[in-house]
Amino acid sequence: MMSWANSSSPSPSLSLTTTTTTSRGAPVIPAMAAGSRFFPKSSTATNILSPTFASQINSGDPVRASVAHLLVRACTLPCSTAAQAFSQLVQPTARFQLALDALLPVLNSSVELAQRILVSFILYSMYAPYPISLNPFKSALYATFVKERGCCTEFAAEGGFSENEQLVWVLWKILKGDGNDIGPYTPSTLSRSPLLPELRASNLFLEEESLLGPDPTEAGIPDRGTTQQARVLDLKGASAGQSSTAATEPQISPEEDERNERIAHGMKLLLAARDRTLTLTEQRILTPLIPNLTSPPVITSMDLPPIVAHNPNIAYQLVLALLTSNPLNAQPQGPSAYIDALKQLPPTLPSFDLLVRLLQDTTTLTDSATGGKTTVTDVVHVEVLGRFIHESIKWLENAEREEREGLISDDRFAKGVQNLCRFYASLIRLSVVDTTSDADTTEMVHFTLRNARFEEANALYRILASGRF
Repeated sequence: MMSWANSSSPSPSLSLTTTTTTSRGAPVIPAMAAGSRFFPKSSTATNILSPTFASQINSGDPVRASVAHLLVRACTLPCSTAAQAFSQLVQPTARFQLALDALLPVLNSSVELAQRILVSFILYSMYAPYPISLNPFKSALYATFVKERGCCTEFAAEGGFSENEQLVWVLWKILKGDGNDIGPYTPSTLSRSPLLPELRASNLFLEEESLLGPDPTEAGIPDRGTTQQARVLDLKGASAGQSSTAATEPQISPEEDERNERIAHGMKLLLAARDRTLTLTEQRILTPLIPNLTSPPVITSMDLPPIVAHNPNIAYQLVLALLTSNPLNAQPQGPSAYIDALKQLPPTLPSFDLLVRLLQDTTTLTDSATGGKTTVTDVVHVEVLGRFIHESIKWLENAEREEREGLISDDRFAKGVQNLCRFYASLIRLSVVDTTSDADTTEMVHFTLRNARFEEANALYRILASGRF
């Protein structure tokens, strides 16, 4: 038997407009899958294919067909593995639309419970690096949670047990922001595992649900004399008078609404900055909003390299805000994840431009290790510069090998050597690098000597040699 621990962490407030659905979860059908060496073919495998799956498999679109097969076959794999398979099958730019067209209908359809659990986790995992409040599918997940919880509560009131209790628990974990706890388990296991009495659907509520939750009758929850909001307040020991006050939706001022709209637009621009160069107008709109988008951060460290490549000016403001923000408002390890991303940037002009600007920035920030004061230039100089030079040389050596083997035909190696040498020469002129220090210059001396056939490398070698001898 698998038992689940009840998390006491606060969940985000859910200010949502939910949609009404009328279908009740179908009974659990034994999990089957077909057509691979991991899942033996079965003559009854087609029975679990809903019309949605069948239409997708026969749609002629290979990606949609692959996703439909994944939903059928992956119920015995860990949820995290299935979500990773989905991300590998579908290009990043196509994931939202495909999830909207292919996954969302499954959430409230009469398919196997394990498949609904799997779809719920995939919709969560698509935006797992970000707060659950930023997940565009949060309202759909919440609507399903409220509807199924109401159905399960009705069954329990009649002395029965709904087969969708486990789905309600999974959605509750996801909406609380604890979806990663589900990742190691398979959807089939989750759908069959008994729940502790305190984790039955009638006992699962979200923080501030009584303030911001929808009308239970609109969400498909039967009115059995006690509304869901009243039950939340009863669990907290509140009185009936408090119930009417708590059910009042808070007013949002026009100024706050306008500010939220600007931040939402800025979030959209920041995410778009990973894929294209923003216009000057878009950059002017985004730049003053960056502090709001980094506390907590909307992007992860993995998003930083493409933003640097397409929008180095925005990247500079973004890195500065991430480094100077309170570490508690950033990722759990503070700004270290973004510092690590800087070390791995490729030796391109946008990367060099960003590093030079950061190495000249004297903005004060708090040292997460000692609690003392330091500057951006000191942090980047000590923690980033040496590793960045080392990784740049490795990148160029790999490009040279690929060019020699005929794998690439462009001039990335030659351009990279020239640009790296010019970058290092500029650091010498700015007194960032000490040419008399063996620790600072040894690796570059060997690199420039080995590539002395390039004018820039030859000139830099003479500068470094004159400082050492």
